[in-house]
Amino acid sequence: MRRLGLLGGTFDPIHYGHLDAAKAAFTSLGLDQVRLMPAHDPPHRPADPHASAFHRFAMVSLAISDESWMTASDQELRRAGGPSYTIETLGALHAEGWMPSQIFFILGADAFAEIASWRAYPSVLDAAHFAVIARPGVTIAAATARVPELASRMHQASPAATGVSAPAIFLVEARTRDVSSTQIRARLTARDSIDDLVPPAVARHIVRHQLYGAVDHLHGKDARISSQGA
Repeated sequence: MRRLGLLGGTFDPIHYGHLDAAKAAFTSLGLDQVRLMPAHDPPHRPADPHASAFHRFAMVSLAISDESWMTASDQELRRAGGPSYTIETLGALHAEGWMPSQIFFILGADAFAEIASWRAYPSVLDAAHFAVIARPGVTIAAATARVPELASRMHQASPAATGVSAPAIFLVEARTRDVSSTQIRARLTARDSIDDLVPPAVARHIVRHQLYGAVDHLHGKDARISSQGA
């Protein structure tokens, strides 16, 4: 039975923190594939994404182009409109033939700490397994303490643990880089390098298309290459 990891997000832009989370889930849970899915209209953000859907999908595709175990999905971006709710996304996967026991919805501990505010909570937890990844500044213990009523669903992540048939919450203790999309946009506004925050292909795309106020001669060697059409 195939195991599909699903990592959604605004990806505005995608960065090494996202990729670290995907890798941690893939390795810890013995997944077959991780699907990255940019959100059309994230319900928990106060403002619209800074980059267009086209550019956010393009950056995700570039970031994972060398990884055969990751794919990019435009499922959310093709939605007619309105917020991108997880319960609807998982419902669409069920319509494709995926069973809840095959889907592992990946999210950071910071997002999981707020899960009681999600649409269709707690029934959304029956639509898939959830893989909670430790994040810098938000430990697994701190996140799970916010929802003590879910303790019976929680398991330490391992490939063997995923044999449970009922949708569960798997806790993944992993080190992910302390990066945020807000931090990246702030660096670009300050005309500082982002080479250590995003894959080179993403940096080149940002500079080539002058996203987030990027200026081609201020972001290192890889960025300068992009202005020449790389």
